[in-house]
Amino acid sequence: MLCLVATPIGNLEDVTLRALRVLREASLVLAEDTRRTRKLLDRHGIDRTPLSLHAHNEAARVGRVLAVLAEGGDVALVSDAGTPLVSDPGERLLTAVVEAGHPVTAVPGPSAVLAALTLAGLGTERFSFLGFLPRKAGARRALLERVATAEETLVLFESPQRLAATLAELATRLGERRACVARELTKLHEEVARGSLDELAERFADGARGEVTLVVAGAQPAPAPAVDDLDDEIRARLASGETPRDVAARLARPGLSRRDVYARVNELRVK
Repeated sequence: MLCLVATPIGNLEDVTLRALRVLREASLVLAEDTRRTRKLLDRHGIDRTPLSLHAHNEAARVGRVLAVLAEGGDVALVSDAGTPLVSDPGERLLTAVVEAGHPVTAVPGPSAVLAALTLAGLGTERFSFLGFLPRKAGARRALLERVATAEETLVLFESPQRLAATLAELATRLGERRACVARELTKLHEEVARGSLDELAERFADGARGEVTLVVAGAQPAPAPAVDDLDDEIRARLASGETPRDVAARLARPGLSRRDVYARVNELRVK
């Protein structure tokens, strides 16, 4: 069986009894950074030598893992910190194991996403995890445009070097919002900074250190436009040459779905 084992995001005491048992009993322990995993194993008296699995050697490790599983052994996969596969290597391995018909289980535990979300105070009922934003400007802009009207809380990872620039870009593309920078969670120098995106961008203008999780409040629901105002906007856009689908896409907003706008466009075209 392949076991996806969540490990501490900072404090080495934040590990479950089940995780320790699985790491102790596994035939093979795979780790993104063997040095960090070695510290965890030593801290809890587990005499194992982890084997590296990272972005540059994952494909080469698949054969060995499948061989261990075929012989009835168990393989434990851990990342640097937190839950494997969440913005970390392992997808290719998991796919190969599933396709080969071997069982897979998750050993849940610490999560920077959930820790930051609960500390931020920005709403936990619904949220979207964006991982690391795309490095290319076009892809990053497209993603932010897609979530700009989302009412759920947004959670993302960012490097400390790019933190201030990302906060400033979020303020530009999402508008003024409350946010939280959760840095070095569970570690000695843990910091949870709350404020507006602009305030936080200024606060971290000189950079930051350590692991960073960023939480941003969702968009406020926009009041539904009066029917007459909506109809006028639809007519003006149709007159300018926009297609019904374009009109629906541009006028959709929280509380007014694209389908509803499209239906109203067709009603006005019939009249």
